[in-house]
Amino acid sequence: MTQSVPAPGHGSPFTAVDEVAGALGAHGYIADTRLATTVFLVTRLDKPLLIEGPAGVGKTELAKALAAVTGRRLLRLQCYEGQDETKALYEWDYGKQLLYTQILREKIGQVVADAPDLNSAVERIGAQESVFFSERFLASRPLLEAVRSEEPTVLLIDEVDRADEALEAVLLETLAEYQVSVPEVGTFHARQPPYVILTSNNTRDLSAALKRRCLHLFLDYPTAQRELEIVRSKNTGLPDALAAQLVEIVRGIRELELRKSPSISETIDWARTLAVLGVEELTASVLADTAAVVVKYDRDVRRTLEALPRLVDPNATVPEHGHGHGHGHGHGHDDDRHHDPVDPAVDSQDEDWGEIDGRAIRAARDTAGRHDAGYYRTRDSVQPERPTTPKPKVSADRGTRSFGAGLGRKRAL
Repeated sequence: MTQSVPAPGHGSPFTAVDEVAGALGAHGYIADTRLATTVFLVTRLDKPLLIEGPAGVGKTELAKALAAVTGRRLLRLQCYEGQDETKALYEWDYGKQLLYTQILREKIGQVVADAPDLNSAVERIGAQESVFFSERFLASRPLLEAVRSEEPTVLLIDEVDRADEALEAVLLETLAEYQVSVPEVGTFHARQPPYVILTSNNTRDLSAALKRRCLHLFLDYPTAQRELEIVRSKNTGLPDALAAQLVEIVRGIRELELRKSPSISETIDWARTLAVLGVEELTASVLADTAAVVVKYDRDVRRTLEALPRLVDPNATVPEHGHGHGHGHGHGHDDDRHHDPVDPAVDSQDEDWGEIDGRAIRAARDTAGRHDAGYYRTRDSVQPERPTTPKPKVSADRGTRSFGAGLGRKRAL
């Protein structure tokens, strides 16, 4: 099963970095120089590429665009938690094996017909096991398929950070040597090394062994100009002026503390949505009605709606209510100063309550005559006096008699 491996860069379609950027751009993928350089090295060095970054920045789309540019077949391994190696490498087609066993039942009977005893019959059947564990019954999964493929391929291992560490270890052989070992058959080597793209959203740290075998690229949100070029390349139908304004608004939304920031694909979806609605001007009201296209969590929606007026018009003033608690109680402490008499000296400084010491305000308000005497409940309060009754007098020997009577009752008991 061992084939010779071509030299690195064999069959690369690119001779320069500029060719990569131009070819990807022709297929709707706008790449900057850093990204184009990395892709060029992938094709020349025949090394896997690990792309890390937030969701929705074009990691998966790069693999699709590379397959389209190079004319290679795209094979995709979508990783998820609990995934085992049979979904990534290969598995035996047990249904096919059983069907062949039933068809060849008579042939098996002929093989063991003249066997002198049971042990001999088992030995003869065991000698035929290799027939049922051969390439005929081998069901290839993406990794083995990329290695066995007669035509060149692009292997996309998507969201590898979602896979368990055990599956991550299974990938190492393929990433390092472009081969897959099948114990029952042998080792398969790639006739032509695939272009391998691994993507990660950084939900967990990947092993150093995996990173060591790959070129690395961190793909972040693009610049405003590049994102605008991406939106334009998708022919959303939104006028360029509105598209440029929308891109700036989306970038402002990403600066909010959101659970999930809008991706580039969601920016494109928002542009298409506004174009379908025939929007001719981006207003806070229109954007609020369609904000669910780019923000998907309730808390994110609320924060976005609060920020939209400012993002649409940075000079817009948003009215504040009371303390800004949003309770809707209608209580404002700023009006307290109009209810109580305040010292004129303090009242003259009361233009900005943030610069006044609260203790000084309280002290100024605590002036003589502010309340009547009844407010403080003093003896001088104007309240009706309760009638007093004289306290009864107790003779000196009364306590002794009571104590003696108590002792007499205890003795009687």
